[in-house]
Amino acid sequence: MLPSFSDLDIPWFWEVATVILAIVAINIAAYHLLRQIEKVAAGTTSIWDDALIRAARRPVTLLLWTLGAAVILRIIHQHVGIPYFDLVEPSRNVLIIIALTWLLIGLIGNAGANLLALRLVDESIVDRTTVDALSKLGRISVLIVATLTILQTLGVSIAGVLAFGGIGGIAIGFAAKDLFANLLGGLTIYLDRPFSVGEWIRSPDKNIEGVVEYIGWRHTRIRAFNKNPIYVPNALFTNIVVENPSRMSHRRIKETIGLRYCDIDKIAAIVTDVKAMLSSHPEIDQDATLIVNFNTFADSSLDFFIYTFTRTREWVLYHEVKQDVLLKIAAIIAEHGAEIAFPTRSLHIESGSPASAASSV
Repeated sequence: MLPSFSDLDIPWFWEVATVILAIVAINIAAYHLLRQIEKVAAGTTSIWDDALIRAARRPVTLLLWTLGAAVILRIIHQHVGIPYFDLVEPSRNVLIIIALTWLLIGLIGNAGANLLALRLVDESIVDRTTVDALSKLGRISVLIVATLTILQTLGVSIAGVLAFGGIGGIAIGFAAKDLFANLLGGLTIYLDRPFSVGEWIRSPDKNIEGVVEYIGWRHTRIRAFNKNPIYVPNALFTNIVVENPSRMSHRRIKETIGLRYCDIDKIAAIVTDVKAMLSSHPEIDQDATLIVNFNTFADSSLDFFIYTFTRTREWVLYHEVKQDVLLKIAAIIAEHGAEIAFPTRSLHIESGSPASAASSV
């Protein structure tokens, strides 16, 4: 039975109060010290120093109060004799592990955010998908190691836990094979990087098309062009063809234009002028393939085609360039006195045919 208040030594209260005041003072000093260090770290180019300082604020506070509480409880135990003091040391160790885990998880998250901030300045520095994958993998690894360490601190046999996990993992694997297939599919996306967040992808196999918004371990969220979200299990990407138009080097203009048959004497000059126009166009890549040729006697037109590539890859700007090219082609055709053909059909009736005889009656 615990002693009453009247049996307590007065110096015990002063010792505890001194420890509490010391903890408060150390916390205030640590807070201001970290603030000053953070200002210095903000001026450096490293992504780790300011990430570490920001991640350390709350874990340091938890660590200081944990150590202080352990000292206070030891003082109380020496004067009063708490029967449950044996739980203090394991609890202290668990809280220290939690504080360190909190610090590491915060460090990983802040470092990832710093890398993504650098990517806004230069996209070639780092890939967003890789940062997300490494951040998730790092946090999961820290949590697993922390959990095993806490179990060992509390006296639980890790060997037994791992053995049980191996046996249970087989049973769980059969029950959740689709889940593990999605996890492996997500790992494949992170390693191979066929696409990343913000890119436009499509799959002709599954009629999937849109902009990637999120890549998780189980599924990938794609925002279709009608703004509907599409949730695709990651395992599906290991079995389908995925096109990534966002990574194209150019955009292609491929058009066939028909002239009237009565303009056959003008088509050579028109083709020459169109090719010259494309060769001097500032938005057409002159190092890529450029073809302008008459190639078909169609049913009601003389067809020539253009095949060229724009410098831009942006969808909106590409259509503006294409519109400019087509309007200039129309102007060249008009300058030569020719016209763009439309579907027509001519009917020739022989003079000795029944139709001509009937028409002469």
